[in-house]
Amino acid sequence: MIYKNNACASATGRRKKAIASVRLILGSGLFYVNGKKMSDYFSSAVLRNTILQPFELFDISKKFDVVCKVIGGGLTGQAGAIRHAISRALNSLDADKYRHDLKFYGLLTRDPRMKERKKYGLKAARKRPQFSKR
Repeated sequence: MIYKNNACASATGRRKKAIASVRLILGSGLFYVNGKKMSDYFSSAVLRNTILQPFELFDISKKFDVVCKVIGGGLTGQAGAIRHAISRALNSLDADKYRHDLKFYGLLTRDPRMKERKKYGLKAARKRPQFSKR
């Protein structure tokens, strides 16, 4: 893969504990996640559709090759982070063309929901030991 000099746009996306770094390269629609094809890395069709939402919005899935590196979190968080990074890369590529629709569908906004921390005296964030009156 000779991608170093042909990079069109790159961006970073985040969701939960996952961080994704994405490069968009003019090409034929190849998609690599951590050195593997996307279909090998994400076996679930729902997660693959989540990732491809920004491309399907503009019908440009075969126009770019995508190379991304993602660390942390689970598969759902990683898929959301990749989607966020792709949206930001498209926005940096041509803001006049893509920004309005990406913003309208909420793809440029980072999902702020995080796991709530465990509190002392409890079994989890909110789960309490059983109450005994006597």
